Amino acid sequence: MSEAGDQDTLLEFPCDFPIKIMGLMRDDFTQSMVAIVTRHAPDFLAENVEMRTSSGGKYLSITCTIRATSKPQLDNLYRELTAHPLVKVAL
Repeated sequence: MSEAGDQDTLLEFPCDFPIKIMGLMRDDFTQSMVAIVTRHAPDFLAENVEMRTSSGGKYLSITCTIRATSKPQLDNLYRELTAHPLVKVAL
């Protein structure tokens, strides 16, 4: 069954949905991002985070694949991620 707000997306819920988060290389970046992702997707496991450092070592990119259940869930997650001061880009 579709929740309100799901009609304006091509995604069919539930689905696996990768979220790429990029920010400056800092010790607390991954931990902070995993805390946000887990707030919105409680079944997300931190050991599934994929990390990649930029060629110059200044930036870190992490990918978290969650089990998305609705468009509002994704919207709220992206809002919180993009509002965080450590995040440069969330895709």
